[in-house]
Amino acid sequence: MYEDFHVTDRWSGEDLHCCWKGTVVAIATRHADAVDVRFEVNSRPMWIALPCTAWVEQKKRSGKVITDQLAVQIAGRYLKQLIEEGYDSRREIYTMTAAEVLASLDGVVDEARAQGAMPALPAGA
Repeated sequence: MYEDFHVTDRWSGEDLHCCWKGTVVAIATRHADAVDVRFEVNSRPMWIALPCTAWVEQKKRSGKVITDQLAVQIAGRYLKQLIEEGYDSRREIYTMTAAEVLASLDGVVDEARAQGAMPALPAGA
C-alpha cells in the first residue's frame, strides 16, 4: 500500500514516486522520543516521525502493538495525504501527533481489510 506508491503533487501536478527506505528509532539518532520512517520522494529524502506515545496509546485502546510494518504504512499514508494537501517540499521531516498516528493507523487497517491483507515490506530495502 504505502511502502512504494505514486501521488500527484497538489501544486505542481508532478507525479511523485514515494518509496520506503528505512525505519530508525530516533532516540539514538536525534534524541527524540519517536520512530523515524524514511522515504525517498523522487530521490529526495523525506522523514515522517511517529511519537513513541502512539505505541502506548494503541496498546491501551486495543491491546495490540504497532509493528514495524504497520508503522511504515501509517507514515506512508500520512505522507501521501501531506502531498495531496499541498505539503512544503523543502521540509525533510514531518512529525505526527499521537492522535494523527492512531487516525492513520485506523485508515490503514480499514484499507488492508478491504484488500484482504497488509502488504509485506520489501526484503532488501
